[in-house]
Amino acid sequence: MCIFAAHFGMMLEYEAYMHRCLELARLGAGYTAPNPMVGCVIVHEGRIIGEGWHRQCGEPHAEMNAIRSVQQKQLLPHSTLFVNLEPCAHVGKTPPCADQIIAKRIPQVVVGTVDPNPLVAGKGVELLRNAGCRVTTGVLEEECNRLNVRFMTVHKQHRPYVLLKWAQTADGFIDLIRNNTLSARPTWITGEYERTLVHKWRSEESAIMVGANTALMDNPMLNIRQWTGKQPLRIVIDRTQRLPASLHLFDGSQPTLVFTEKVVNALPAVDYAVVPFDNRLPIHVLNELYRRNIASVLIEGGAQLLQSFINAGLWNEARIFTGKMRFGNGIPAPEINGKFCEKYKMHDSELQIFENKLPLHRKINKHDTY
Repeated sequence: MCIFAAHFGMMLEYEAYMHRCLELARLGAGYTAPNPMVGCVIVHEGRIIGEGWHRQCGEPHAEMNAIRSVQQKQLLPHSTLFVNLEPCAHVGKTPPCADQIIAKRIPQVVVGTVDPNPLVAGKGVELLRNAGCRVTTGVLEEECNRLNVRFMTVHKQHRPYVLLKWAQTADGFIDLIRNNTLSARPTWITGEYERTLVHKWRSEESAIMVGANTALMDNPMLNIRQWTGKQPLRIVIDRTQRLPASLHLFDGSQPTLVFTEKVVNALPAVDYAVVPFDNRLPIHVLNELYRRNIASVLIEGGAQLLQSFINAGLWNEARIFTGKMRFGNGIPAPEINGKFCEKYKMHDSELQIFENKLPLHRKINKHDTY
């Protein structure tokens, strides 16, 4: 009984420090992709003596930042290092963290979850154990996996994490029927609070995608002017390159990628990806984004583009605002078939969150159809 109580107490202590790792890791949201969000704490005799997180892709990892923050380095050989993701064991843009932990003679490491990256995938834990380090894994594993679901999706499904977002009226329409001209301005379904929240979401993702009709009629900037952070990659699906160069998407203020069937008139400061426009278009798009190390994409419209990813089963999460107004007629909102998760009351709408009920470990391969 005493042994069980001691073990239970130790695990509660481990979980408390792992919660702190997750808090620190979240500080890197929007900056670390395609790398994961990682936080690290170093504990000596029940006291945190060092903390760090991965601040930006290409910069030192969380473990190194935590080690550097320790003022009394002589305590490291008598401390425990906590980290929400397995320390890396390969040379990338920074040295292997496992080697650095061994060099500092830290005797114990507690890991939230194993890294799915094939370059790591247990090698970091093995390296530490072979050096005589005591390693505990699986502490708050579910929470750790959820935090880095984008990173996990890239390495397990071989595609970016796909979020869908739209606003619909109380009677189920996403837009009025408008002429395909820049003079036909959109009718806002939600309020300023919801629009600011969307800008926050944009700051947390690698890319934002819209279809050609949405780009033409709404002329969106697809930036985070109502929030702070790193501007995402702007993506537009434009099969025939019919979009005029005067659109905000092509103003050069941030990177823009155009998916097209054939490059006809290339615009300056715009990147192009040529893909087949067949019934596997969502697969072609995600394969190209995976090749470009894009960890996540937020699809904001229009209805046809959103529905194509829903029909293909190639999405992870949907965030749907339902406003109070009614259009009576118009363009129907997409039909979602996912698992309802949460509901929030907003200022001028209700926000519902859905998750894809299909297995999240499904990989894309060249034979996939839908």
